[in-house]
Amino acid sequence: MVSLSCQQLINTMKTYDNACADKMIRSASKLVLAEKEEAHEENGVLFWINKSGFPIDDHTWDRMWEHASKIHPQGHDIVCNIRHRSDLPQIPVPQAPLSFGVTLSVQERLKKIQDYMNDLQYNHTGTQFYEIRKNRPISGLMESAREMIREALPIKCLEAVILGIFLTNGMMGVERFTLSFKTVFNGHTHRHVVLGISYGGQYGALGMSRRTDLMYKPLEFKSLADLIYDFEHCYKQYWHEVKKVKVGLPVIHDQHSYEVINWKALMVSMDKASKKEIVRDLDSHARRMKSFSKSWTSGPYSTLKMLSTAESNKVVQASVDTAPAKLRRAKSTLCQSPVAVRKKSTSSSVPLDIDYQIRI
Repeated sequence: MVSLSCQQLINTMKTYDNACADKMIRSASKLVLAEKEEAHEENGVLFWINKSGFPIDDHTWDRMWEHASKIHPQGHDIVCNIRHRSDLPQIPVPQAPLSFGVTLSVQERLKKIQDYMNDLQYNHTGTQFYEIRKNRPISGLMESAREMIREALPIKCLEAVILGIFLTNGMMGVERFTLSFKTVFNGHTHRHVVLGISYGGQYGALGMSRRTDLMYKPLEFKSLADLIYDFEHCYKQYWHEVKKVKVGLPVIHDQHSYEVINWKALMVSMDKASKKEIVRDLDSHARRMKSFSKSWTSGPYSTLKMLSTAESNKVVQASVDTAPAKLRRAKSTLCQSPVAVRKKSTSSSVPLDIDYQIRI
């Protein structure tokens, strides 16, 4: 009887222990998933994201120092020597190029922007200081760029793209688009992104990387394909095989816009398609980007808006008179504003007011 009671007690404790173990495993799994959601990957290396903003909270701060102690050869000693010292030298704050001289060329302006990013330095701490969500509108991302300038902390490649967009806003004729690379080295996948620049038929790039030839490219490439193949050549020097390249669409210059950046308008498989096919697709996308130009803030009716009322009436009348009969109705509809179209649909007897359309 005693042995039976003992056996029941043992079985009860065993069941209780298994339940506790399962509960602990579920809790640990939730913690691991939460940490994976916070951690991101760049160039095959996991890094943390500061989601607490500024000032940085104690949890993020301690986690950053703990990560640094694990990856640095001197371990905790280097952390103790730096973190608790009060006599460290003052680090100069770089001045952002928020304005440029009238005589300064676009190439020189882009070089100043890249020099500013280099002064901020690449972030090797293992913690990205600014949270960048790609699906945020332009206005929100530009606020993150202002925060980068205020805090003047080291940045990574994705932050450099957002900062480059902010500093190139308002440069007439300069188109900005994203270039994302997926490479493989020693069985590990690496990802990188830069800000592509197009101006006057020439292509270049701004960005941040551990490698100097994988970020800034001057405006000297005659085509988008030449720019991308130059990046591929630089990757090969580090034994990286470029698998895919994603090209976005031009980013609007309005920093208060609620548009979202198009990061993947074209995806090219560098290892599967032939060079002729890749060049053809890239050239076609380059022509498409020109049709989606964002560097000129004028709208589709800007030529009419800049003319006087009498001159604009002549332009509209001349375009309608000279158009073929089959295209007259289409042209008249395209020249109308949405307000005028609604007026015509509700009351066909009301004549169209050309002056009102131009003011719209």
